[in-house]
Amino acid sequence: MSQVVIKDKIPQLELVASGHVACPGCGGSLAMRLVLKALGPKTMITMPACCWTIISGPYPQSALSVPLLHTAFEATAATASGIRAALDMQGDKDTTVLGWAGDGGTFDIGLQALSGAAERNEDILYVCYDNEAYMNTGIQRSSATPWGAWTTTTPAATPKSHPKKDMMAILAAHRVPYAATTTIGHPVDLIEKVQKARATRGTKFLHILAPCPPGWRVADEETIELARMAVRTRVFPVYEIENGQRWRFTVDHPGDPVEPYIRRQGRFRHLTPEQIRLIQSDVDARWDTLKRRVEYGA
Repeated sequence: MSQVVIKDKIPQLELVASGHVACPGCGGSLAMRLVLKALGPKTMITMPACCWTIISGPYPQSALSVPLLHTAFEATAATASGIRAALDMQGDKDTTVLGWAGDGGTFDIGLQALSGAAERNEDILYVCYDNEAYMNTGIQRSSATPWGAWTTTTPAATPKSHPKKDMMAILAAHRVPYAATTTIGHPVDLIEKVQKARATRGTKFLHILAPCPPGWRVADEETIELARMAVRTRVFPVYEIENGQRWRFTVDHPGDPVEPYIRRQGRFRHLTPEQIRLIQSDVDARWDTLKRRVEYGA
């Protein structure tokens, strides 16, 4: 896709101000910028403890040009549900309520509230910006951390020993109206999915891969390319699910070997060739399962 076409498809409105305190190359900051471009100013955000509670700035300041409510770590979806109910009582059906959380606040601590909101089909948009660890508090493992990865709680001698949780399958099991994956390296795909979610009533879930240079042990300028490599290698497939049943890929996944992607990241530097072959086998197996879901339904 040409740069001109990409520019035409991305709204020019900026709702994230300069002067925020994200790390250089932060994937999470770019994710927020793109999501708010797609949603526009009629948006209210609630977020738990995460990198973005720091990035946005200390109270009473905020780098965001929309209302922001900080909440407890486990309560993002519950708080979003309450905001939605209050807006509905005021007759405001146009404002999008955005629950914004990292992988720790989604895959782990906030899963119960997210499951409850999804079961009730609350009319909210929940976005998980996934940097694959608890980055804000010092790079501890979460259930989104890949198998074999170094973190401060899974050091190189005993790296992450369990695979990444399949959050999309969990949301699909709730039969929410819309769930999708995307990355900051695919801005048009991301924008289009946010706009589709905004136009859909009920619970919407968006899972955005947002690489973290300090946590992934990579250079600041590698963020976008790593997000794209994750898709090209099928490590992070990009697709959407409607009502838990209709699965569809939305970008190409050529199936590049995973080794260059793995070797580029310092958090995997300790892995042996045999361990990388195991990762490749797991990626291939998960891809085959996902492809069958796309072809035949869940």
